[in-house]
Amino acid sequence: MREKIVRFMQGRYGNDRLGQAMLMAALACVVLSLFRIPFISTIGLAILVLTYYRMFSRQIAKRAAENQKYMQLEWKVRAKLQKKKQSLAQRRTHRIYKCPNCKQKIRVPRNRGRIAISCRKCGTEFIRKT
Repeated sequence: MREKIVRFMQGRYGNDRLGQAMLMAALACVVLSLFRIPFISTIGLAILVLTYYRMFSRQIAKRAAENQKYMQLEWKVRAKLQKKKQSLAQRRTHRIYKCPNCKQKIRVPRNRGRIAISCRKCGTEFIRKT
């Protein structure tokens, strides 16, 4: 039986990160449909059908391009979340101000009283309490 499945999948695209994300979205829709949210089970079924269409597709170049776009988007989102996480971790020891002129973020240590902060990008100097 395993050999039949392997022969069937030869020349087909298979599973990738986008497919996994789509399966998770379909699963989330099924769980949400338990709360009687209208049309959510239909959306979940549509996502599931589209996922299996992608898996069994023979247009490997198109599916790989779709996955590449998804991976780029995922990377951007993960990078933003990582920056936010680092910013929250530094909240106890540093304050972050924006330059009033160029809006550049400037990180200064906390508990230094009123200090003159100079922007490295545009050279503007402003006074803030840390």
